[in-house]
Amino acid sequence: MMQTTFSIPAGEDLTIRGDLHADESAAPAQPLLIFCHGFKGFKDWGSFPYVAGELAKRGIATIRFNFSCNGVGESLTDFDELEKFGRNTFAREIADLTVLTESIEAGKIDLPGFVDKNRLFVLGHSKGGGDAILFGAGNPRVTGIVTWNGIANVNLFDEKLRAQIEENGVGYIPNARTGQNMPITRAVIDDVDMNRQEYDLLEKVCATEQPLCIIAGEKDFVRLVEGAKRLHEAAKNSELHWIEGADHTFNTRHPFSGTSPQLEEAIEQTAAFVLHRRT
Repeated sequence: MMQTTFSIPAGEDLTIRGDLHADESAAPAQPLLIFCHGFKGFKDWGSFPYVAGELAKRGIATIRFNFSCNGVGESLTDFDELEKFGRNTFAREIADLTVLTESIEAGKIDLPGFVDKNRLFVLGHSKGGGDAILFGAGNPRVTGIVTWNGIANVNLFDEKLRAQIEENGVGYIPNARTGQNMPITRAVIDDVDMNRQEYDLLEKVCATEQPLCIIAGEKDFVRLVEGAKRLHEAAKNSELHWIEGADHTFNTRHPFSGTSPQLEEAIEQTAAFVLHRRT
């Protein structure tokens, strides 16, 4: 098993930091999967390093990375760049994925020879599921898309927060784990509102031929459970897997203290989906 780190510039003062997990002994001509974290998430959250390693053991080279404005800087585990978090838009995250995939194609990220970068999959957890769809649907670079408890609507912001932003130019949401108040600026709201049609996730999955694998916990938040159903109903080419008894993080926590049967099932379903597709 190998694990290598990388850092690539994403414009202005922005950096994409990531890790590649791969296992030469697992299989030849391995597909490559990019793992997108969610809202208030980061590449080193809880189970994510474990997940990447387990997928690599199954013959899927896996990249986990931090979006450049996710609020986590060089510390890798602390929200020490809250100003960037406050201006993190879907447009910025899609641009990050473009930078990342172009860097892979240009050889700026050192991939071992047994990785087939033409078999590229994108997986996203929670909000990252929305990113995976927005970036992957209709993208000729992407072979397939996977969502883990992914969103079905990009508007994550309630009227109370919107009113706060309208009045002050910035609103705040609590991070229960860290005790921090996380800023959201008008730019984030404007990005969602001005791109309603372009960011319509149901329309995206309806219009694309690419296979979509929806993995959802039965005990997740109601809006996400219902969203998984809507995505599956709308999609032209999808499969929906319910994980019995699974919550939003498949019954694991941060810091990671061990796996769960629900997480293992999500990993197995993901591996089966990715490895089944050879083109």
